[in-house]
Amino acid sequence: MNRSLVLAATLASGIVLSAAAQTLPAPAAAAPAGPAKVAVIAFQVAVAQTNEGQRNFADLQKKYAPREARLKALGEEIDTLTKQMQKQSDTLSESEKARQAKIIDDKTKQAKRELEDAQNDMQQEGGEVYNALASKVGAVMSSYAEQQGYTLVLDYAQQQSPVLYAQPAADITKQVIEAYNVKSGVPAPPPQPAETAAPAAPKPAARPPAAHK
Repeated sequence: MNRSLVLAATLASGIVLSAAAQTLPAPAAAAPAGPAKVAVIAFQVAVAQTNEGQRNFADLQKKYAPREARLKALGEEIDTLTKQMQKQSDTLSESEKARQAKIIDDKTKQAKRELEDAQNDMQQEGGEVYNALASKVGAVMSSYAEQQGYTLVLDYAQQQSPVLYAQPAADITKQVIEAYNVKSGVPAPPPQPAETAAPAAPKPAARPPAAHK
């Protein structure tokens, strides 16, 4: 097994955002009499896919790009040193083997520490970015639901979601994204090449099951 950590791949895999429960505006009054009108939403996805969310998370990714590059270089250095020691194994003295092994071990520990620090910092800052935006998207969602006459909105992308069935027409994720984009006035980000695009975190757990015919 390769001793290097290969590090940048882990960091670049995307921002790990905490799925803390959202504090959304409470209903202003008791629901009117009559049949309930229920909608579903992938709330985290709606937050991340607003124009403002895409911009903010892309900025965060750019901020951490130098640390990602540093981790990638360190991983490549560990790989090179490991291969060199393996190639020269038959000609090295035991003391030289021990010296080189210690260098590799020290760099591996350093890389692990730096990776953990970068992940923790990125997760914390990503959570702050998400939470600040989520409160604003939540307000727009509540306003949209009230305007459309919905009496209940359920988040189907949560891990413990109670939604087992929903008509696709009940999903208001796209409508809330569009409503927030209009309210915020933030333009859509320009298309980016696949290799440099910011992570589109987080993805929905699954769409609600469609109606069976």
